[in-house]
Amino acid sequence: MIRLDHREPIPVSLRGAILALGNFDGFHRGHQAVVGEAIRWAHAEGRPAMVATFDPHPVRYFRPESEPFRLTTLDQRQELFGAAGADAMLVFHFDATIAGMPAERWVREMIHDHLGTAGVTTGQDFVFGKGRSGTASSLRDLGLPLGIATRAVPPVLDADGPISSSRIRAALRAGDCETATRLLTRPFAMRGIVQHGDKLGRTIGFPTANLPLGKYLRPRYGIYAVTGQLPDGRLLRGAANIGVRPTFDPPKELLEPYFFDFSDDLYGQEIEVAFHHFLRAEAKFSSLEALTAQMERDCDDARRLLAITTP
Repeated sequence: MIRLDHREPIPVSLRGAILALGNFDGFHRGHQAVVGEAIRWAHAEGRPAMVATFDPHPVRYFRPESEPFRLTTLDQRQELFGAAGADAMLVFHFDATIAGMPAERWVREMIHDHLGTAGVTTGQDFVFGKGRSGTASSLRDLGLPLGIATRAVPPVLDADGPISSSRIRAALRAGDCETATRLLTRPFAMRGIVQHGDKLGRTIGFPTANLPLGKYLRPRYGIYAVTGQLPDGRLLRGAANIGVRPTFDPPKELLEPYFFDFSDDLYGQEIEVAFHHFLRAEAKFSSLEALTAQMERDCDDARRLLAITTP
């Protein structure tokens, strides 16, 4: 699967594609329905299937002071779209030009002239164009004279209503990994390059891999049962702290997974840590002995839960 930049020419082989259009951050069950419809449509007509996403997220562009909220990186999205069967990911770099473009011009210049798109799928609540003036209905009306067919996919519902990124973010902020996993169809996962730290974990028998949190949403601070995916494909089980480590000074926001029965050097490698179960909130301990005793209990709990819920 290839990644395209909207500012560059589109390969001739991808003109006439069916385009799934949205943010698709998280690629949850609702997003999967929109992309899945585009892929089925493309296959039925012998066309390529392309998935568009936005970076930065429009919210970040209009409100740069917003707290981090991303559920996936571009690399993660590319892998997820590819696994779903898409041929390409198109990244719209959201800037002043895109933000100020009226809906009619957006359809004519971007979707028709630049991409040569034959069909577009969106969610029913998709909006676009200056002032969010474009909707799924106006996309249909604007595309029709240009020969662009459209399909608006209804929301995917469960007992609590439409599945959305907002619900997933709320679940993660509450430490509810199980709900987030159900809505995403996989555990929420953070990816990053392992950094050198102060090596305090090593001194107490729990060497951790230190990962920056980047632009990811911050789940509830605390201890989690996790798995780690290494670059060579190995899957490790472990327990992780995410937060500011209140027992140590100065406070430092990190994700610190400790992987069971593992001692390889991970510095400089990109790993992905998936959150399976919330174990407890972050706490400040009066001594390293008390912290170590609690970490042993945390690891026992994580081993037990992961033995049940992971292969």
